[in-house]
Amino acid sequence: MKLDLLMIAAHPDDAELGCAGTLLKYAAAGRRVGVVDLTRGELGTRGSAELRDEEAQAAAELLGLAVRQNLRMRDGFFANDEAHQLQVIRVLRHYRPDIVITNPSLDRHPDHGRAADLVHDAAFLAGLPKIQTEWEGEPQLAWRPRLLLQAIHNTYVRPDILVDITPYWEQKLAALRAFKSQFYHPEYDDPTHTFISTPDFWLTLEARAREYGKYIHAAFAEGFTCRRPLGLDDLFQLR
Repeated sequence: MKLDLLMIAAHPDDAELGCAGTLLKYAAAGRRVGVVDLTRGELGTRGSAELRDEEAQAAAELLGLAVRQNLRMRDGFFANDEAHQLQVIRVLRHYRPDIVITNPSLDRHPDHGRAADLVHDAAFLAGLPKIQTEWEGEPQLAWRPRLLLQAIHNTYVRPDILVDITPYWEQKLAALRAFKSQFYHPEYDDPTHTFISTPDFWLTLEARAREYGKYIHAAFAEGFTCRRPLGLDDLFQLR
C-alpha cells in the first residue's frame, strides 16, 4: 500500500494533537494518509490500552485514514536501537510514504523526543539496500521518504513551516474528542485529572493554533520543524 503522507507517533492521540488538521487537509485533497502508532499508550494515567485501541480506531475514521497500525512497542521504554529501527524500517518500506511526520525532538514527554530520533534514524536507514527486511515473508525494496517533519506538541518550538488548517479545525477537535479517556469529555467519568484532561487544555490548544495561524494570515495553523533546510520552486507561493 503506497501512502503519500504518514504520521509515525509515539502514542495514540499524538497524531491528532500534532497534525490532525494536516492529515484531514490532504485526505480531503485525495492523498492517501495514514498513522502508525509506536505504542498503545498503556502507561497513560487514565483509561487502558484496550480503550485507547478503540479510541484510535474511532479517530482514524474521523480523519479519513487509509491505514492505522500499532507496532505495540513498550510505552515509556522503547529504544532507538537496531530492533526498534528495523520495525520502523519495515513500515516505511511497506507504505513507501513521500512525507513522514513524527513527534517533536524536544517535548515534555520523553517518549516524544525518543520517537523523533528513532524515526529520523530509521528513515535514513530504510534507504540503504544492504539492510535486508521482509514483510509477510516477501523481501522489501529500499525506500527513503522525501521529507521528514516533526510536529509540535506541548513545548513551544518556533516552527520551520506552518500549514493552514482553518477549514479542518472543527474536524481536528472531533478527532481529539474521540479520545474520551485522555482529554476532557463530559461523558467520561474519571476523577483522576491529568495535564491534558482539564477543560483548560482545549483553550491552550486553540491558542497555539491561532498563534501559528496569525503568522500566515489564517485562523488556525499547525506548525512543524525540519532537521534540514527546506526548499521550494516559487517564492510567490509563500505567505
